[in-house]
Amino acid sequence: MGMPSSASRRHCLQSALGLAAGAATQFAALPTRAAAAPTRIDVHAHLIPDFYRSALKTHEVEGDGGLPTPAWSPDAAVDFMNKFGIQAQVVSLSEPGFGFLPDPSLRRQMARQINDYIRDALVGAPAWSRSHRRFGGFASLPLGNARDSNEVLAAIDEANRAMNLLKLDGIGLYTHYQGVYLGDPLLNPLMRALNDLEAMVFIHPVAPPVQPELKMPTFVLEFPFETTRAVTNMLYKGIFWRYPKIRWLLPHAGGTIPFLSHRAGLLALQLNPRNSAFSQLYFDTALSAAPASMAATREITPTSHILFGSDFPYAQLVYGLKFPGDPNPELNDSFSAAERQMVDRSNALTQLPRLAQRLG
Repeated sequence: MGMPSSASRRHCLQSALGLAAGAATQFAALPTRAAAAPTRIDVHAHLIPDFYRSALKTHEVEGDGGLPTPAWSPDAAVDFMNKFGIQAQVVSLSEPGFGFLPDPSLRRQMARQINDYIRDALVGAPAWSRSHRRFGGFASLPLGNARDSNEVLAAIDEANRAMNLLKLDGIGLYTHYQGVYLGDPLLNPLMRALNDLEAMVFIHPVAPPVQPELKMPTFVLEFPFETTRAVTNMLYKGIFWRYPKIRWLLPHAGGTIPFLSHRAGLLALQLNPRNSAFSQLYFDTALSAAPASMAATREITPTSHILFGSDFPYAQLVYGLKFPGDPNPELNDSFSAAERQMVDRSNALTQLPRLAQRLG
């Protein structure tokens, strides 16, 4: 799925390893928030089940975004939520997805296993479990090679199963699949299916097919740029106006979309005046809550389209170093108390009605 070379990836991992190890200790020692009923809804959080971690190891995939794959468990996620006042996380699978698996049948099997795990172990956790009513989920699709029409059809089948049978909260997609970016006509059948499902679709970046040798973890620059490439391509290909029932949730405040929205939209609007601007999209705050980022985001979309995200467990490095009481304290510099209630909770519940129903 467009991952960098093993040597390049290993260099980034080694350079970040010391920081990650130190952060784990600091995060464990963070003070707990004052006891109160957790209320926040975290729409950008990830799961890493043991069977998926084992598959990564078997195929020598050495981390995600240029960092070592962090530890994860449902209990660790609940501990994190309790610490930071989060009522529920809507989990999704991060990079690399399933493109590293060598066979389409293995990708289908792993996608089903991930989605069944979300439904059975997390969303459907029994009342006596610590995980009860603490999770929602964006389904993963078994798509590695988007040039294979059979894989696209398999992705459609799993999207329908996840939404109609498993009753998950939405669908997760990646910015590209072996160099085929969202917006490419090869993915039009999938777009039509997601439109029919009226799905909320969470986009997550993956490493670009080719990237400069900057000797830094991919998540620092390339992840925001990947989101920008994919979303701008979708704009130019008319995805937003041709499939208006899909609600698109962009990670990390949309990458550089807020800053480049005017420039990116000029030619698109000349080519097709019906092309949508970016204002209808949804943006999460994961690793992007600084005032400059939020000011740019608020210039192109209403507050009702901004949703809280933590990027747990990958971003716990940052929380351990900087945010002892709140993973997004800068939001107070951009939003009033009433607006924070929207960003932290009500916007997510409005867009994810199944989650809202489960939470009562």
